[in-house]
Amino acid sequence: MRLSIDPSTSPGDYEFTQGIRVRFVETDAMGVVHHSNYLAYFEEARVAYLRHIGHPFTEWRDAGLESPVLESFVQYRKPLSFDEEIEVHVSLAEITRATFQMAYLVTVDRADGIAEARATGVTVHGCTTTAGRPTRLPAWLKELGEGK
Repeated sequence: MRLSIDPSTSPGDYEFTQGIRVRFVETDAMGVVHHSNYLAYFEEARVAYLRHIGHPFTEWRDAGLESPVLESFVQYRKPLSFDEEIEVHVSLAEITRATFQMAYLVTVDRADGIAEARATGVTVHGCTTTAGRPTRLPAWLKELGEGK
């Protein structure tokens, strides 16, 4: 197991936030967001984060690189429901020679304006060529990790 991050429940500990509105199709027969959709929320926030820092995923693809998910973890704290406006907070959490980890926090603002933690998570990524061969992480990603 490569996963080594314990994600924070404090929004201030994250570098970037992506807003998402829960769609009806993402809910199950119990009226709550199906557990599998949290990984899609993480992906949407991760892609937006990479664009925000000036290294959009299209740049990776143009360089012949992919960043497959090797492991994922979600801790569900309180269900999400249809039409809630959520915020997915994301940070680059740890970088090793061959992998990087992203930490996530999903929040919903309560009526009093305080962000309530609904889920936390981590994804662990490797780096491969578009042909699927393992390769080195991009230099800019290693440099970002050195500042951690």
